[in-house]
Parts: sequence; structure tokens; C-alpha cells
Amino acid sequence: MIRRCTTLLLALASLNALAGTFRVATYNLENYLDQPTETRRYVKSDEAKAKIRENLRALNPDVLALEEIGTTNALLELRAALKADGCDFPFWEHVQGFDTNIHVAVLSKFPFTACRPHTNENFLLDGRRFRVSRGFAEVDIQPAKDFTVTLIVAHLKSRRPVPEADEAELRLQEATLLRNLVDEHFKANPEANLIVLGDFNDAKDTASTKAVIGRGKFKLTDTRPAERNGDTAPNPMARYEPRNVTWTHYYGLSDNYSRIDYILISQSLVRHLVKKDTYVATIANWGIGSDHRPIVAAFSTEN
Repeated sequence: MIRRCTTLLLALASLNALAGTFRVATYNLENYLDQPTETRRYVKSDEAKAKIRENLRALNPDVLALEEIGTTNALLELRAALKADGCDFPFWEHVQGFDTNIHVAVLSKFPFTACRPHTNENFLLDGRRFRVSRGFAEVDIQPAKDFTVTLIVAHLKSRRPVPEADEAELRLQEATLLRNLVDEHFKANPEANLIVLGDFNDAKDTASTKAVIGRGKFKLTDTRPAERNGDTAPNPMARYEPRNVTWTHYYGLSDNYSRIDYILISQSLVRHLVKKDTYVATIANWGIGSDHRPIVAAFSTEN
């Protein structure tokens, strides 16, 4: 694993520059590679890269979680291109798990006060040992004085069948390990400010996503970013979420749109959520860049 984690001491003076609110986004880049792989993953085209940057400029996040990024070279190429477009992320973290082709990463305008990459999480299923394919990225940021947030980035097992085991069972086991990390934080600090985000590869009512969200006192809250298209009416069925547009992924084989990307937060952050600035990007020809749409959640640092 190659990574770079810059500490607070390098940019302490920058912390007060973005007082008031900060924005956290997640985006599955669909194979943002700088070289092809033996598993039929191809180099990202210049047109696709430009569309990805257009999406990100529209969201203008302060912290960006990425899924399906290639090597550190691919991450640094994207970072440099964003900087040339006027969107500078001085701080970065790249985490490589068992999968040697695609990884998770974090770009940030804030320095990291700590980095805890999880690269060897594993579980036993039907007598066989498996590792979490993409690992988990975990970083701490301090967007304002006396306000620290921990982000845990995940890209759980896809719904694509594999011969080794049932894909849903593999995803559930990865989700359970992710939830264990969340519970460790709450055990240490019940008021921890946590953001758990990324591509969970399944709907909200499935076993794996429910495992990440949890239950009871330490249940995570779904920020549920939606299109800002004017839909504000409540659902006639009061127990259900509003009927606004929240899909984040298009699956061509079944011509299906679904919501599989999430930004989940701890209860301590709910009062800081700025709902009107929490949304799905709606950019023309979005699919040129990726089969996912990015989502963003905004937070106030005011008490």
C-alpha cells in the first residue's frame, strides 16, 4: 500500500478559512484507471475525465470520497486536473485492499489530523477466509475549531455473481465489518461525529445496508441526497420517504436506476446537516463520466 497522510501541523492556519459550513461528497468514478488491467478494465477517456471534473466542480466539495480509483498515479492525475480547473485538494489518502485494480481514496481541502487505513479486514464464510476487496479509508478532519469529524469510506462487494461465494453474503460480511468500525468509535465516544459514505452496492432495505446503518441508540442517519428539481411534496404514505428523485446508479444490463451510494451520519451530526445543500448532482450527459452520479451533504459548524 502506498499512501500519503498530511498532518494538522502542515496547514494549521487554513482551518479558520472555511468557517460556517463544509461539504462532503462521494463519487464512484467507474474505473478511473491510468492503465488497463487483465480483468477488462480500461483506461478512462479524456471525455469521461472531463465530465467527472464537471460534476465535481458543480458540487464543489471540501472533502471527496472516491470509489473505483486506480493507482496513486491515477488519483494524483485527477487531483492535478481538478487543481487546474480551480478546485484544489491539497491533502489526499489512497487505500489499497485485496483488489489490485480499483481502490478507495479521499481528497480534502482540510488537512487530516489522523489516517487509519483498513487494508486487511477479513472474515470467515462457509469455512473460507475472505478479505474486504477494497478495504476502508478512515480519516479525521477538523473543519472548524473544536469541531472534528471522522469519515469512513467504503466500496462494498458488487452484485455481480462470483464463483467463490454468494455475492449478497460477501457484501453482508463486508458491511458487518464496516459496522464494527463504527461501533468501535461509539464505544470510545458515544457523541462521535461520524460520516460513513461510499458505494454500498445495494438498496436501503437490504441486509447489508441495514447492517451498516445499525439499530437503536447508535443508528446512523441517512442524509438521502435528492435532485434539486423542485420536488418538495411529502409522500402521501407518511411512513415512507418523499417521492423525490434520489437514484445514483444506472445498471445497463437490466436498464435499472437505483440508489446504492450513501452518506450516513451519526446522531451528533444530524443537527448540523444543511438539508437544502444536500443533493444529487444533475449534470447533462452525466453518464459519459461514470455509471454513478455523485452526491453531496453539507454541514454547519455552528453549535
